[in-house]
Amino acid sequence: MIFVTVGTQLPFDRMISTIDAWAAENKRTDVFAQVGPATYRPTHIQYSEFLPADACRQKIEQASVVIAHAGMGSIITALELGKPIIVMPRRSELGEHRNNHQISTAKKFLEQGTIHVAMDEQELLQRLLSIDTIESRGKVSNTASPQLLNALRDFVQRGKLPGRVIISAPASSHATGDLRPAGQTYR
Repeated sequence: MIFVTVGTQLPFDRMISTIDAWAAENKRTDVFAQVGPATYRPTHIQYSEFLPADACRQKIEQASVVIAHAGMGSIITALELGKPIIVMPRRSELGEHRNNHQISTAKKFLEQGTIHVAMDEQELLQRLLSIDTIESRGKVSNTASPQLLNALRDFVQRGKLPGRVIISAPASSHATGDLRPAGQTYR
């Protein structure tokens, strides 16, 4: 099953309509979407407007691939469960969000090599063409060091990471929740 989620705050019709059209063209019946307060209603995929947090997590656990907006909750849950995820960031100039922080989030995770990113509908369609072969880029721990959590809070609040984050776990461990090999300093 392919699980699609747009979060709960705003419509993301651009992503849902792209996936719906792809599913119709490719006769996919294995797609379930949480569409949020959408104006577009899919006709070729199963969907629900909202799912409780536990039901959303269960869908992610069952999914072979997750497709999501670039929301931190969706990304972190997929990575924690070791699920491959394709994210498409919302864009403020299209009325999809109040600012472009999701673009920054997607780019930062892409730099780390932990997620697959589609910046627009064309890139999403390209990723969908090879969805049956997409693989997870690794599983992360659900516990993070206080230093990493503070860096992530700073990123979310200010849209940038502090100058330097030092991860002190052994080089082979992901126990700190960092999304790259631990034991290194990142700029």
